[in-house]
Amino acid sequence: MSIRVVVADDQDLVRTGLVMILGAQPGLEVVGEAADGLTALDVATRLRPDVLLVDIRMPGLDGIEVTRRLAGPDVTDPMAVIVITTFDLDEYVLGALRAGARGFLLKDAGPALLVQAIHAAANGDALIAPNVTRRLLSTFADQAPVMPVQPVDPLTEREEEVLALVARGRTNAEIATELFIGLSTVKSHVASLMTKLGARNRVEIAMWAYDTRRARAD
Repeated sequence: MSIRVVVADDQDLVRTGLVMILGAQPGLEVVGEAADGLTALDVATRLRPDVLLVDIRMPGLDGIEVTRRLAGPDVTDPMAVIVITTFDLDEYVLGALRAGARGFLLKDAGPALLVQAIHAAANGDALIAPNVTRRLLSTFADQAPVMPVQPVDPLTEREEEVLALVARGRTNAEIATELFIGLSTVKSHVASLMTKLGARNRVEIAMWAYDTRRARAD
């Protein structure tokens, strides 16, 4: 089945371009568009797409607030949201991820990375543009912790290894290759980490690793 996507961007040219790019990709279907935050919230709520692609700067509601309302900590059934922007400012990135976004991309990331991020979000993974990942995650070390300092249950040695790689922005496939374990095993470890840390996705796992000083930027 195709991954259903809603595209929200207040610039007509950008939105049209994104719709054309995504519409040409096999396995993706653009089911809705929005030119402002309030419309994005309404369209996404009505259509329940697999992934919402939302610009960070929009009239009405900005992308961070839209993300918070659809995927925030208090949302019972959070939506997969990817935030896109022209600006890779730390406050934007942090705000988006704190609000529950599963991805953060710059608009010049290119079609391949955009499609990869959508597939990752639809599968419960998260993807952040490589050129901002390390700088972004390293800033978590300077933020006040937002999750428990200690996990509910102690992490195993293997979970600590997976945690460190997730914090560096590695995908499940990359972790499997680096640790010489199966992809299903990686997914099991990530699921266990989410349970033990009270995290809803791998972005929050990475945030926890930096918040608790378990990880450092390379």
